[in-house]
Order: sequence, then C-alpha cells, then structure tokens
Amino acid sequence: MKGSRGRLRYLCPAALSLGMCFTLGISICAADIPGYPEHVQGYDPREVHLLPRYCVYTLTFRRAIPRGNDAVEVERLTNEMGPTFGHLHHYCWGLMKTNRANLLARTEQDRLYYLRDSIGEFDYVIERAPLDFRLLPEILTKKGDTLIRLDRAGEGMLEIQRAIKIKPDYWQAYAAMSDYYRETRQFAKAREWLDKGLSAAPNAKILKERLTELDAGQSKRKKDPAPVGR
Repeated sequence: MKGSRGRLRYLCPAALSLGMCFTLGISICAADIPGYPEHVQGYDPREVHLLPRYCVYTLTFRRAIPRGNDAVEVERLTNEMGPTFGHLHHYCWGLMKTNRANLLARTEQDRLYYLRDSIGEFDYVIERAPLDFRLLPEILTKKGDTLIRLDRAGEGMLEIQRAIKIKPDYWQAYAAMSDYYRETRQFAKAREWLDKGLSAAPNAKILKERLTELDAGQSKRKKDPAPVGR
C-alpha cells in the first residue's frame, strides 16, 4: 500500500493521549498497529519472517530470537560481511518499519511515521559501511525508494544513482528508477532506465519483464488514446 504522498507530519495523537511517547532528546512516537508490538523491537514472528534470513543473526535480533543465537552462523556472516555486520540490525529494523508502512499501516499518518523513521536506520548503516560492503547498493536503493514514497523523489533518485555508481550491474536500482518514472507516467524515461539496466545486466529477468510490460502498455495507449474533452 503506497498511499498518497506529501501529507502532514505524523503527530501520533492517540499515542500522546496514552502516554506512549517518550523523549530521548527528541520526541518519538510509536504508531498504533493493532495486533502487533508497539515497537519493531518486539520481534513479532510475522514481521521477522518477512526479513532476509541473515537478520536473525544480527546483534540485537540474536539476543531476542532463540534461533539467532547460532555462534557458527554468526561467525560465518561476520567473516563474510566484515565489521559492518555488527551494525546491520539497524537495516533490518528499517526493513521492518517500511514493511509496517507498506503492508500494515491503517492510516496515512502511521504510514508516513514508519517511512520517515526507517530513513535513520538506513543512514546508520550507510554512514558506517565501506564502499565495498556488499549490501550497500541494496541499502541505498531501499533508502531511495523510501524517500520517493515520502514525496522526496529528487533525493531518492540520487541515492539510487549512488547505488548504481558503486555497483553498475545492480539491476534492482535500475528497476526502482524505471518504476518511479512509470508511476509518474514518464514512459520514455522509464524505458531509458530499463535499457540502461539491461545494458549493465543483460540477463536480469525482472528488467526484461518490466520492459515487455512497458511496451505492451505503450501499444495499448496508442490504440486507445485519451478522449478529447468537449
């Protein structure tokens, strides 16, 4: 659920009335999603199940989730990803917050709250990750997509282009750029980014499928032009 963009800041009135807000230099409100923990750190199994498998073994997750306390797997992932793995729980929290925004939020206020809150989690890892950290293009693309959903498309596209600069064949970034232009009915630019992506990653099935869909839609628009107003 994307919902509309560019709304008022999340004021969390129900949380304020229930005393659910606390202060750590700034006011923090937890959005109310019935049936789920107040905070993502409640580690509801339904939310954890939507995350990449490695999240279970990150720092705070493995303390809360019994199956995450696997020393062999933690060591393997640490050796594979390097010191940045020690910060990766913030990315997992960010993913949980965007999932709450896109899948669970019942109001536009809740949706915007979780999208905004996720940006800080992504930034925490981005600011600490070396350029060769293998998940950096993914995190930048996720941040960019979230900024676009917050009606901050200019900033979002810059982040996605950063991902492409770091990993030119990261096809997910090209898909995100194309999706934005397609959604805003800039079809020529949407196709341009798919072509760029296929040039860098010629075997990317998802890009090929998007290009087929885009061309099919273009053919339909030519056959069924918009009616001329009277």
